[in-house]
Amino acid sequence: MLELGKPGSTGTKGETPVLRDGVVVATLRASSWKEAATAVVGGREWIFTRRKGELTARRGVDPEHAVRFRARQTSWWKGSWAVDLEGSSVEVEKASMWKGTHRYSSGGRPVAESGSTGGWSPRPTLAVHGDLTDDQQVFLLWLELVVSRRHQAAMTAGIGAAVVGGSS
Repeated sequence: MLELGKPGSTGTKGETPVLRDGVVVATLRASSWKEAATAVVGGREWIFTRRKGELTARRGVDPEHAVRFRARQTSWWKGSWAVDLEGSSVEVEKASMWKGTHRYSSGGRPVAESGSTGGWSPRPTLAVHGDLTDDQQVFLLWLELVVSRRHQAAMTAGIGAAVVGGSS
């Protein structure tokens, strides 16, 4: 299982480690104010960003317009996504609305499921059941981070609106 570690832990200054069974397999430097990140997986640099409504990934050595992985939301209401991992299609749907977890499948077969570390500062996890490369897994874990941040922002906005609306 992959999980985002605590930022700066395990000797990764200014970066968030991506752990598999407690061992660092990648690092992630995610922007705190926009949907973008730089990841290093197995010595390969990846650039994750949002472009024209899609979350995309390209290798650091690729031209700026190149896209190797992409994810686009297919239903805001259902929270579903369509992911293309260099020609491999993966569908993402909510596994639990309450927990904010997702189920990843390809051709009707499960390939991964997201989760959370729990606690006061929960961090996304990804349990893989299929054949996904480390690069693909880190991209999907970043997708989980983006979705959880969007959910948190929506919850904060809703609470703020309720407090403002109720204070008159």
